[in-house]
Amino acid sequence: MRNEPLLTVAPLTSVSSLAELYAIALFQAETASTRYQQLVASADPSFVPVRRVFEILTQIDRERARTIILGSLASLNKRPDSADLRWTPTDIVPADELSDVVNSSLSTAYDAWALAVRHRERAFVFWTYVASLATDRGVCAVAEDFARAALQDGSLLRRERRLAWRSLSESGRDGGTPVSEPDSAALLESLLLKDIKLWSQQLTPQQCDVLSKLMPSPLPPASEPQEDIADAGTLDQIRRRVLQRAEQLSELYLEEADRAADEFSLELAQKLAAQSIARLARLRDVASAASVRPS
Repeated sequence: MRNEPLLTVAPLTSVSSLAELYAIALFQAETASTRYQQLVASADPSFVPVRRVFEILTQIDRERARTIILGSLASLNKRPDSADLRWTPTDIVPADELSDVVNSSLSTAYDAWALAVRHRERAFVFWTYVASLATDRGVCAVAEDFARAALQDGSLLRRERRLAWRSLSESGRDGGTPVSEPDSAALLESLLLKDIKLWSQQLTPQQCDVLSKLMPSPLPPASEPQEDIADAGTLDQIRRRVLQRAEQLSELYLEEADRAADEFSLELAQKLAAQSIARLARLRDVASAASVRPS
C-alpha cells in the first residue's frame, strides 16, 4: 500500500494571517471527513471492521471542523472563509492512500488505524512547518496549537492501532517482516552539523545567525579551525547533503515517536521531531535565498 512521504507537505509559502490559517485548517478537516465518509459508503460490506474505523475517523474530523470554526469565531468574529486562501491547502489525507486500503481484500482494522496515525503525523509536520515559517506571532501560536492537537490525536490513534494489532496477532495472522535497525540519529546529527559548518563558510552573517539558532544542534560560534571546504566536495554537494540529512533526521525522529514504548520516549521523540522539522524548513529557506560566491 502506498505511503506518501511525510516531509513533502510543507506549505507553498508562509501563512500571513489568522483568517488564512483558519481557512486552511477547515479546508483540510472537511476534506478529510468527506474522504473518510466516501470510504464508509463505498467499502465492501464484508469489511465491517475497516468500515467502522472510517466511520469513527469521519466523526473525529467533523468534530475537528467544528472546533476550528469556533476558534475562528472567537479570534476573528467570523467563520473560516475559502476566499482567504491564497493557494490550495496541502493535502494531508491523500486519496491514493485511502483507496489502497479500501480496495484491498487484505485490509484490516489495523491497516486503517495505521493510516489514520500517518495522517495525523502528516498534519503535525504541516503545522510545524507553518509555525516555523510564520512571521506573525498570532499565526505561529495557533499553528503550534494545531501541531500539538495533531500529536494528541496521534497518541489516541496509536492506542487503537495497538489494540487492532493485538487482536490481529491473537487471530493468528503473521506479524510481518521485522523492522530494520534505524540509522543512528547521533551519527546523522554529527554529520549534519559538520556539513552546516562547511556550508556556513559561504553564507552571509545573517544566514549564519539563522543557523546558530537551529535546534536540536545549532551552529556553534566560529571559534575552532574549519575544515577546508574543498576537501568536502563542491558547495552544491554540501548544500544538498545538509538538506538530505536534515530530512533523514526528521523522518527518523517521527519513526522513533511511532515506535515509542512509553510516554517519556514518545514526548522526547516528538520534541526532537518538531525541532528537526522546523530546522529543515529554515535550512530550505537559507538554501533558496543563499547567494553563492563565485568560485
